[in-house]
Amino acid sequence: MNAGHWYETRQRRRLYEGSGYDFRMNVDDQQKFIELVTRLSPGGRLLAARDLEGGVSARTVAVEFERLGGECQKVVVRLHGEVDRAGNPNIAADEFRLLEIVHAAGTTAPRPLYLDTSCGLFDIPYLVVSFVEGVPGVELGDVHACARRMAEQLAALHRIDWSTYDLSFLPVQELAVVKRLQRRPEQLDEALSEGPIRAVLEAAWPPQSSNPPGLLHGDYWPGNLLWRDGEIVALIDWEDAATGDPLADVGNCRLELLWAFGEGAMTAFTERYRALRPSLDYTLLPLWDLYAALRPAGKLSGWGLDPATERRMQEQHRAFVEQAVGD
Repeated sequence: MNAGHWYETRQRRRLYEGSGYDFRMNVDDQQKFIELVTRLSPGGRLLAARDLEGGVSARTVAVEFERLGGECQKVVVRLHGEVDRAGNPNIAADEFRLLEIVHAAGTTAPRPLYLDTSCGLFDIPYLVVSFVEGVPGVELGDVHACARRMAEQLAALHRIDWSTYDLSFLPVQELAVVKRLQRRPEQLDEALSEGPIRAVLEAAWPPQSSNPPGLLHGDYWPGNLLWRDGEIVALIDWEDAATGDPLADVGNCRLELLWAFGEGAMTAFTERYRALRPSLDYTLLPLWDLYAALRPAGKLSGWGLDPATERRMQEQHRAFVEQAVGD
């Protein structure tokens, strides 16, 4: 499977082609989006409501409507999944609050538009954000150039002085790692070296980082970026945001790029990020690489990949872990 096909398998956001109602929704579901439009724009008329392809941790629905004066507008409705709501019952409100902060700080995050925690329309809280026209992933014509552009986007996010914002409602990444290490499954995923990874992390945690903590996106990978005309126009899906060592985001993206486009793209990303942030201490990057490698343990087999692709990813993962342990 080529990189583009693999990427399409895992991409988390893509608007279905066409217009009109998504008739896979039941009548009650459609009626809810009709009511939502009246809340967003009194007198407005729903034109389309379509689930975005590939939602994993949240259901995302692209809604297009016509305002009373005839202007058309697109928005995205986000309804978080059961797992995320169990981990944080306030996740919708927290994500909305974070989007207000990061949008005001000048990032490419979607603009938050509406929050409803009443559970009166849908049976769970939800938020509405601006719709950004763009293509998820990377532009496959030059993946190394795109990887470097991703590094520039991430470095810009990490360079913002987040100490002037109240981020106390976000989890601390280093503490989240502790919780993950404490949740040891009965059956370790040895195909992804879960045992050796846990052994190294348990012996080294908590690390003493000299890097100032800042805002982390928490899931920085190509599928959470939208591109248009060769530029990144949106960084989406902020529900995993935390505070901590910026190398946590770097490690996560390194593994994702390795899987999607190979070692060259991973190296191009890493070198560009380091060039833009030379003052950081990169001593602990191997540990954050290992934590990134732990995250898919027990999950990779459920991603719906063909056997050859899964084997390739396991082999790349093994090499990634060996390099981190060797460093």
